[in-house]
Amino acid sequence: MDSSQSKLFLWSLTASLAGFLFGFDTIVISGAEQTIQELWKLSPGQHGFAMSSALIGMVFGSLFGAFPTDTFGRKKVLLAIGLLYFVSAIWSALTNDLYSFAIARFLGGIGVGISTVAAPLYISEISPAAKRGRLAGLFQFSIVFGVLVAYISNNLLSGVGDDGWRWMLGIEALPAVIYSILCLTIPESPRWLLTRKNDRDQGMKILALINPTADQDDLAQIASNIATPKQKEKSSGSLWRSGLQRPILLAFLIAFFNQLSGINAVLYFAPRIFELTGLEKSSALLQTIGIGITNLAFTFVGLWLIDRVGRRTLLIIGSIGYIASLSLCSWAFFAQNFTIVPLCIFAFIASHAVGQGAVIWTFISEIFPNQHRAAGQALGTGTHWVFAALITFLFPIMVKAVPTGYIFAFFAFMMVLQLLWVKLMVPETKGKTLEELGSELRLGKQ
Repeated sequence: MDSSQSKLFLWSLTASLAGFLFGFDTIVISGAEQTIQELWKLSPGQHGFAMSSALIGMVFGSLFGAFPTDTFGRKKVLLAIGLLYFVSAIWSALTNDLYSFAIARFLGGIGVGISTVAAPLYISEISPAAKRGRLAGLFQFSIVFGVLVAYISNNLLSGVGDDGWRWMLGIEALPAVIYSILCLTIPESPRWLLTRKNDRDQGMKILALINPTADQDDLAQIASNIATPKQKEKSSGSLWRSGLQRPILLAFLIAFFNQLSGINAVLYFAPRIFELTGLEKSSALLQTIGIGITNLAFTFVGLWLIDRVGRRTLLIIGSIGYIASLSLCSWAFFAQNFTIVPLCIFAFIASHAVGQGAVIWTFISEIFPNQHRAAGQALGTGTHWVFAALITFLFPIMVKAVPTGYIFAFFAFMMVLQLLWVKLMVPETKGKTLEELGSELRLGKQ
């Protein structure tokens, strides 16, 4: 790996660490929530409010994350995300009442939501077309790794005494500080400089760092392709009036199907699902570690494949895996053949990690033109978090209302629809520049 490739990898890895904090922040609360409920004597409604406050912040941050990302630049927003995580971690650890705790968790949720806009977008904008999938996919890998580290951290801190829950929440401040310091070392996105700030000189300097073998004429041509007057004219106006119906629909549907697979229901309620099969609580918790390891291992596989076989192929492979694993899981609950349920769940997680998990953040970040990339990313991530909140809210209600087999059958049916959508509507994006994709995916172009 030469020096320019090393720089690109390190810049991408730094931005992707926002995903590590995302994964850590999302899961770390699982080790503290029961203690908090008992300590503050929370009613079920108050407990739900405390736990959902971060999720509300995620929805808010993802829906409105495009404005600061476009206005202040990708680098400044990535740095601000680290500060939000730091404040949220310290505040959550020191608070002594429900409402202060909810505000602290809400701030962390805003950080999560904005990170899903800014980090994949930044990585896509600094990456060469041939490596964009792997580099942008680092964000998903960091999320999964953050989840695993949070489980390990909670386990290690669970025995430190009555204030163990405070340490569980506060320890996140350490990676937040490290991430924020690292953000000071990355450059601004050249595409933001060229299309939003109109700073051609600085944009050219960063393009030279990304493309060290290019001469000045080549760099000038790249800069012109990124932000020509003709392209700016076509891209003017709001996202909804810019002739971008096709990428808008693609971003909405990939996020919609991502959550209608049931992935959040399985990740958040895995112990409950395993207990429904007759496993004791300790065994059910042990199985969740297997989920974390499976997710991490197959995320590696997805990142290795994404620029080799393409995004569309991975979505097809993942869809087939979803359908098979969810259908078998549904049958197992109806037939009460519970011995195969853990295997089905692990296969489901593997299918997600190779398919949707590896693809979604990269795909959304590359299908919109430069002028509307942040708004498009916000649309896709906002859709993701709205449906994540709905599925997380409805799953425990549905488990009590209908046989579990029907729930998994519904998820399997939705993945049949996803497979049809991918086969009929989803284009391949690997190996193309962001500018080529922005032009090809406009309304009326294939």
